[in-house]
Amino acid sequence: MANFTFLHFFTILIFSFLISRISARNIPYNSSITALNDLTYNQTRRVCDTSRFAKLGLDMNDFAYCDKSLPYAVRVKDLIDRMTLSEKARQIGDTAFGVARIGLPKYEWWSEALHGVSNVGQYYSLASFFDKVVPGATSFPTVITTTASFNESLWKAIGQAVSTEARAMFNLGHAGLTFWSPNINVVRDPRWGRVLETPGEDPFVVGKYASNYVRGLQDVEGTENAKDLNSRPLKVAACCKHYAAYDVDNWLGVDRYHFDSRVTEQDMMETFLKPFEMCVKEGDVTSVMCSYNRINGIPACADPKLLKGKIRGDWDLHGYIVSDCDSIEVMLHGHKWLGDEPEDAVAQGLKAGLDLDCGNYYTNYAGNAVVQGKVKESEIDESLTNLYFVLMRLGFFDGSPKFENLGKEQICSKENIELATQAAREGIVLLKNEDQILPLNSKKVKTIAVVGPHANASSAMIGNYAGIPCKITTPIHGFSLYSKVDYKAGCGEILCKNESLIFPAMKAAKKADATVLIVGLDLSVEAESLDRVDLLLPGYQTQLINQVAQVSKGPVILVIMSAGGIDISFAKNNPKIKSIIWAGYPGEEGGRAIADVVFGSYNPGGKLPLTWHENSYVDMLPMTSMPLRPIDNLGYPGRTYKFFNGSTVYPFGYGLSYTNFTYNLLSARQKIQVKLNKFQHCRDLNYTAGTHVPPCRAVSIDDLECGDDLNFDFSIEVENIGKKDGSDVLMIYWIPPEDIAEAPLKQLIGFKKVFVKIGEKKKVDFVLNACKNLGIVNYRAYNLLAAGGHNFVIGNGKLSFPVQVSFHR
Repeated sequence: MANFTFLHFFTILIFSFLISRISARNIPYNSSITALNDLTYNQTRRVCDTSRFAKLGLDMNDFAYCDKSLPYAVRVKDLIDRMTLSEKARQIGDTAFGVARIGLPKYEWWSEALHGVSNVGQYYSLASFFDKVVPGATSFPTVITTTASFNESLWKAIGQAVSTEARAMFNLGHAGLTFWSPNINVVRDPRWGRVLETPGEDPFVVGKYASNYVRGLQDVEGTENAKDLNSRPLKVAACCKHYAAYDVDNWLGVDRYHFDSRVTEQDMMETFLKPFEMCVKEGDVTSVMCSYNRINGIPACADPKLLKGKIRGDWDLHGYIVSDCDSIEVMLHGHKWLGDEPEDAVAQGLKAGLDLDCGNYYTNYAGNAVVQGKVKESEIDESLTNLYFVLMRLGFFDGSPKFENLGKEQICSKENIELATQAAREGIVLLKNEDQILPLNSKKVKTIAVVGPHANASSAMIGNYAGIPCKITTPIHGFSLYSKVDYKAGCGEILCKNESLIFPAMKAAKKADATVLIVGLDLSVEAESLDRVDLLLPGYQTQLINQVAQVSKGPVILVIMSAGGIDISFAKNNPKIKSIIWAGYPGEEGGRAIADVVFGSYNPGGKLPLTWHENSYVDMLPMTSMPLRPIDNLGYPGRTYKFFNGSTVYPFGYGLSYTNFTYNLLSARQKIQVKLNKFQHCRDLNYTAGTHVPPCRAVSIDDLECGDDLNFDFSIEVENIGKKDGSDVLMIYWIPPEDIAEAPLKQLIGFKKVFVKIGEKKKVDFVLNACKNLGIVNYRAYNLLAAGGHNFVIGNGKLSFPVQVSFHR
């Protein structure tokens, strides 16, 4: 009797909770029935289970959508055709409420897995959560840190580990199957607050990261190259966001809910769309999220050219398009788009190709929009088709035997924690190492002063869009594994608003054999909805660094935790500061990784994925100026390493090692001769005045047959001539023919990470294609292959070679 009373009471509590959530979202009362039916779904982890249908008073054999012998297209159509208009509308919000009478349960679409399974989401979303059953998940370094490794296999491995934990959590009823990650916006301006979420400033690198991480999340081994991509099985479903030209959050009163990104077609093709194209075409991602901002006056989520035209048309998305959360409300109240009423905005989104609304505007107004004649019901059907195909592929209906054995032992496993540690090590960038002070010798450094506002960092290392980490190794704990630590904070917090704690830090540095200063930024300075106004360390941090360095008995190592670059010219030029390390936000094992690098257990090989500008850069142009190329009449410089030719603190791709590498060109194709037929015509390119112009300047890449005959392959020998084993990143930069007005200064077109032991030589082969890698997007937005001498530079210029491109008939 006591057990019955408790169960009865527990059921009432659940019911009351559902009613409160329903009221909060203004959802009709009877949706609670569907939500309660989720209890039976959570037990079986598949919709099409005979016992589950029986508990609902239904016979599963009556529903063709559960017939595994039928193609997905037939099953999906059967499911949709069974719904009324109002029921359809209730399935196209991030909370899909299900239809109890046909056995369809509720589903929460919104989960996050940016660098580990996260519990970030709407307050009413229960898709991913932690409790006593699943207390945490592996928290890998933030994306900007992992990208600094320039290791494609690592990026994919992290995706695989995250999706394994996600599937295990799904089996335990603690996660969904659809994850709205990764963020693949290009960092156009160093002030952007969301730098930590992104793979940096180069669209090619961003696209490579996206496709590898997405493959890690989604791919089921053995089905990667399935002929029918619309039915290819999925481990979990990823989402590349935020599409497109989105990189202003909140800067001096300009926010993302009102900003209109004025972008040329040239920049759209070359920079803002490129990573998304790679994510869809190379990563076969199942979802793309459109952003809050307008693009040339049109809200991104209401632009059929960008959604239906590009994503689903040109790129052939096999999945669904979702809005950033409450984007339709932003269209109405932020952009005041066309003076729309809610039904108008909903109709605009559906017609543009927006399948899923993160929010409740579709849920509340899509039915009315159809009744009012503003959109066809078949367009809702089309959206539902795209959504249910993805759920079919995920095993939501039929289960996924391959993953059903995953459980708690796969979450926070030793292997995943070690992978997180390795990712942090590989992402660390050595910026300065005068007199080869690093690595420190633990036999000689008996005491070490670890000071600074990040010296005891814990949650700050995790960044945002994070869950609960398995464990956290702080820097002071990491260093205590090598030496006796004297810890002093130096600042009360990152903003370092007073100098009262500097003197104790100085006292510690006077006595220690070495001093490590760990400073930087955190989410109080750079974050979603928070852009920076300068590129300086906050408050008294600079004073802390200078005064501690001045009195330190032993060598001083400066460690920066941040996402965006910081003007640390003062430290770079300070002879008392022998070494500088950038650690990004290194995840749950960041403290161990930093100590391993400082004491030489790991030889750093990371490279900066974005330019570190001097603070004067912010006075040269407003953050709201979108063009990447210089605007001469306004005196604005170019953006990113591709178009900025001024002085920097540290350039894109910069990073040192404890050893030295040399390069030798073993072989390379020197000429590419393209024979044109009578249907292929020469195109114009702008050149600077006084330049010798070839008779046929360029050809449209769309007009070429881009086969193997346009490949140019080369081999480079890398030799480790130093005294320590280490990894090197071969970065291949392309410099277009001289004096082409529209061309970038240089552009990364390939990279490979290679581990080389002391005294060893390794051959590294590259196969690139003139069409894919040498395209110049001119101001008319044609993608052209230019005639002339194309030059290729390896890394910082240690090695270069030319390739001549010519056209003839």
